[in-house]
Amino acid sequence: MAGHLDKSLPLEYQEEQSRLNILGFWIFLGAEIALFSTLFVTYLTYHTRTAGGPTAEELFVVKDFMIETLLLLFSSFTMGIAIFKMRNNDLKGLLIWFVITLVLGGGFLFYEIREFYMYAVHEGATMQTSAFLSGFFTLLGTHGLHVTVGVFWAISIIIQLVRRGLTPVTARKVFIIGLYWHFLDVVWIFIFTLVYLNGLVG
Repeated sequence: MAGHLDKSLPLEYQEEQSRLNILGFWIFLGAEIALFSTLFVTYLTYHTRTAGGPTAEELFVVKDFMIETLLLLFSSFTMGIAIFKMRNNDLKGLLIWFVITLVLGGGFLFYEIREFYMYAVHEGATMQTSAFLSGFFTLLGTHGLHVTVGVFWAISIIIQLVRRGLTPVTARKVFIIGLYWHFLDVVWIFIFTLVYLNGLVG
């Protein structure tokens, strides 16, 4: 049974069930923080162990990871605008900015897959090459998998928005994936700093 609506709250918080779901998702993000923290510690432990294979400084191309970074950071900005449109009950604006976010996310995945392909095919750098590359591919691959899940998840929410419009339930789903998307952007900032920049200067 849908609970009473508290119209004094934003649409995504008006149902008690929605508030509980959002709280539950924050707890889920806590587990995700633990997962990525473990992957970062593992990578930083092994990032100098190249076993005679290519080093980070030899592999990383500034232009490539800067493009990935800009695409993902802009997608966080456009997701924020989508949430703003939702809060103003602007379904059309929400859908437009949601789609733009997905396009930017898709662009990020394209460049990341291209980066992995270049390393593996042109440089012979694979997970089996060294502990450094094993940690690198595991960390970035896990993040990339999360972005992929986010893209398909967002597509399903867009379909629901088109069919059902803005309701407390669909608004809650939009808000939750917004949290998820911003979380992935924060993780990428750490990847940008601890993996790419540290790799170039280390």
